[in-house]
Amino acid sequence: MVARVKGPTDHVVIVGAGLASLSAALRLVGAGRKVTVLERESVPGGRNGLLLKDGYSFDTGPSVLTMPSLIQDAFSCVGEDMKDWLELMPVSPLYRAFYADGSQIDVHADTKQMEDEIATKISSSEADGYRKYVDFVTKLYKYEINDFIDRNIDSPLNLLTPNLARLIALGGFRRLAPKVNQFMKDPRLQKLYSFQAMYAGVSPQQALAIYAVIAYMDSVNGVFFPKGGMHAVPRALAAAAEKHGVVFKYSTTVSKIEVSHGRAKAVQTKDGQRIECDAVILNPDLPVAWRDLLGKVPLSVKRLHYSPSCVTMLVGSSKSYEFAAHHNIHFGQSWDGVFDELIKKKKLMNDPSLLVTIPTLDDPTLAPVGKHSYYVLFPTPNLDADIDWTTQAEPYRNQMIEVLEQRGYTGFGEAIETQVLTTPLDWQAQGMERGAPFASAHTFFQTGPFRPRNMAVGIENVVFAGSGTQPGVGVPMVLISGRLAAERIVGPVA
Repeated sequence: MVARVKGPTDHVVIVGAGLASLSAALRLVGAGRKVTVLERESVPGGRNGLLLKDGYSFDTGPSVLTMPSLIQDAFSCVGEDMKDWLELMPVSPLYRAFYADGSQIDVHADTKQMEDEIATKISSSEADGYRKYVDFVTKLYKYEINDFIDRNIDSPLNLLTPNLARLIALGGFRRLAPKVNQFMKDPRLQKLYSFQAMYAGVSPQQALAIYAVIAYMDSVNGVFFPKGGMHAVPRALAAAAEKHGVVFKYSTTVSKIEVSHGRAKAVQTKDGQRIECDAVILNPDLPVAWRDLLGKVPLSVKRLHYSPSCVTMLVGSSKSYEFAAHHNIHFGQSWDGVFDELIKKKKLMNDPSLLVTIPTLDDPTLAPVGKHSYYVLFPTPNLDADIDWTTQAEPYRNQMIEVLEQRGYTGFGEAIETQVLTTPLDWQAQGMERGAPFASAHTFFQTGPFRPRNMAVGIENVVFAGSGTQPGVGVPMVLISGRLAAERIVGPVA
């Protein structure tokens, strides 16, 4: 039996309206609880935010959507069908990868289609290796999902299941890069099926092979794009929750959780409201929630190490590029060096690898007629690095444009009609510890049972949700985290 919130749980207040909160709210209201969600912004979404500027609709957070079944799971808690609330379009190709030698590879979810792509672009032996790799990550997912990802964990002892032995035998606790290299020998494929370690905040050389499950979630299970942009997901979830009785209070900033005798009694807001409750779910970044709302930081949280950060540039442009797909990964010549710079040396990439997403290729309504929006992401160190973003933001923005133009986006700078740059300093101002939007790194001792638990030590009715707690980073993981937080209050729902 896993630990549960003690005492009455009739009224639950959720702080923040991010994806984890919305997932939790739907499960709680479906289980008969009164639910109030307090959100400082004027719209739901949290990190999955929305920016309207000069006729463009920009997603400010995640740009890749995988595992839509988890979104359906949230809707199912209140008897709703996702298709009535959200239109998801499969993205094809999932990614288009560009390499320093001028070659490119399209990534497809359909295994046969991807085998043909690899056989044509590289060799039949590499296609055979890819097929074996798909078998490997599919087994990884099967063994991991129920016992290690999709459940509340109170102790490493909870992991002592038959699937642990299967994962060990499969090589899941070896290093990711050598494991990928075991199947595929071409460096281009090795990069393509190990870059996902970046989401976990560790290099492929250091990441455990179990994180290849991220590759399963997108490169095998598929990538989707919601009509209306990524922000359509929290909008739909919030609308369904509201229909079923969840009360949302937007533009409401929480200042403190009132705790007495080891129990949260009420939530206080900056505008003077005091909302009494029986339990609280905190969706802000976990260390920030501890420090700013609970007034203390446990030693285990103080010791956390954080993922690299990134600089994103949201651009409204008059220019389009025939060579580009929806999601484009541009790999530099350097690979090991990139992670060494970002994580060990804590310096900017000398030879950048980057992501360019063009959402208007699948939904032109996100920009004025004939225009395009671009989401450009360059990984950077987090704020542990000695970089003064107050002075470096503009030079780095210019460098980003220069790199983009070198990588084929000719005239990119001149075609910019509107732009928003977000640096690690801005991420920190939005409430992300160390300016790290990917939260604490998934090193071995910050993973699974060693990641901060979703129950507040010493406060019997406060639960955490989001990427800073179990199971971790990414849209699928935070949706699961919301459900796990709700299950701490109402128990598992069949």
